[in-house]
Amino acid sequence: MIVDERYTTYLNSLYPELSPVLSEIRKEALDTYVPIIRTETINLLQTLIKLHQPKKILEVGAAVGFSACLMAETAGEDAVITTIENYEPRIPIANNNFVRAGKDKQITLLEGDAMEILPTLEGPYDFIFMDAAKGQYINFWPQIKRLIRDGGVVVTDNVLQDGDIIESRYAITRRNRTIHKRMRDYLFELTHDGEFNTTILPLGDGVSISVKGTK
Repeated sequence: MIVDERYTTYLNSLYPELSPVLSEIRKEALDTYVPIIRTETINLLQTLIKLHQPKKILEVGAAVGFSACLMAETAGEDAVITTIENYEPRIPIANNNFVRAGKDKQITLLEGDAMEILPTLEGPYDFIFMDAAKGQYINFWPQIKRLIRDGGVVVTDNVLQDGDIIESRYAITRRNRTIHKRMRDYLFELTHDGEFNTTILPLGDGVSISVKGTK
């Protein structure tokens, strides 16, 4: 928890309830220990999508399809979403959840490694949400840059690693040092890429928002 838990609990209590089907999908994911976006990230995504009104959305990391369904519901029926998932046991669950939410015609799930799939996609996308393996964000970035349109928005979840990102690499357990370094590299790349304006929010587990400049 990056922000004091009391503030987070209070603020989360103010947000409106999810639709019944999204509430069910969220509860099932939490009950089976599937990592999905936190309440404060849910509301940030909804706000950004309402603000920018994207019609073509890309998600890297579908898990069980909760965030894709959320974005589809928020963006409206004329928006289309492509989402990528590599973990085979979750793919049929995600596809079933798209049907349950009535979003299976709106959402397309691509099965496989994002590093292999991203180069095959054709943009531009209006909005890209990354919620996948944190150590791969830096490797995804060149393709994400290619795929996002001028004026488009890239949102990346889990960028502060529960606060560990500010620690020295020597304070990080050895098995997590590679991810720690790659995430630091990614945040540096985001904030120093002249094509983008980026802000990083200490919200949930850390969220970055990057807007590509217009030519």
